[in-house]
Amino acid sequence: MKKPLAAFTAVIALVGSGMTFAASTVELTVKGVITPSACTPTLSASGVVDHGKVSVKDLNLDSPTSLPTARLQLNVDCEAATLFALRTTDNRAGSSIYGFGYGLGLINNLQKIGTFWLSLRNPVADNVAVEPIESLDGVSWQAIDDVVWQNPYMAAFGDRSNGQDPKPIPIKNVISELVIDTQIAAANSLDLSNEVLIDGSATIEVKYL
Repeated sequence: MKKPLAAFTAVIALVGSGMTFAASTVELTVKGVITPSACTPTLSASGVVDHGKVSVKDLNLDSPTSLPTARLQLNVDCEAATLFALRTTDNRAGSSIYGFGYGLGLINNLQKIGTFWLSLRNPVADNVAVEPIESLDGVSWQAIDDVVWQNPYMAAFGDRSNGQDPKPIPIKNVISELVIDTQIAAANSLDLSNEVLIDGSATIEVKYL
């Protein structure tokens, strides 16, 4: 009588072990596409906007102060017509006084100095005027509201020639005016007893679609 019981117990143990193994696995898939065409973004003036020295007396006490608008030229050159978007990284993340803007750094690691915004104006792709568009997921696209390129949206260039919502189009070269609007936080929210470095920084990266 003991032998059949031992055999039955062994079968149960094997079946149970198999079920546990199957439930404890997960598959990882690594995917991507290696594109033969590369795109290179460049900015005029080496991508530097210098507001020089701003006097504390020129700052609004209890509301943000707008600094002069700056304009650079953004150029993206591709080896062949390529479907791409541009995305940004705020290198001073967490220091913007507004959402969808880029930070200017912190005073005493606490006080937010201000914000700058990027706008794409009058883009021309392969000698044809195009429309700046934006997307969070790279699938659904919309016209850029008020031409302001919101952080963390991706930006691309398209048209409405098909009568539908705008979509990115393959481009070999695009030139666009990049407008930078900067605001300094209300003076009464900042410790301005010493010189403060306006330290905004963002990285523009090509994302292939």
